[in-house]
Amino acid sequence: MNKSELIETLSQDIDIPHKEAAAITNTIIETMTAALAHGDSIEIRGFGSFVIKDYGSYEGRNPKTGEKIKVKPKKLPFFKVGKDLREQVNGNK
Repeated sequence: MNKSELIETLSQDIDIPHKEAAAITNTIIETMTAALAHGDSIEIRGFGSFVIKDYGSYEGRNPKTGEKIKVKPKKLPFFKVGKDLREQVNGNK
């Protein structure tokens, strides 16, 4: 499912105009993005949580040349699936 399919499903499920469903979806995504960019974590019970993981610098290799390169430290969002979602995906419910 992509963003436009999510908007369409929301619009149909709660019988609201497409424009309003798009605004709701965009607000949720923008709010979650801002929270993660600020370093906050997000927890949605039954679904999962998003946290920021810190990765230190390390020595990597350029895949084309094999040359060693220094990779800078970085922060990346990480999703940890919730128990209810994991069970549903695995067919345990």
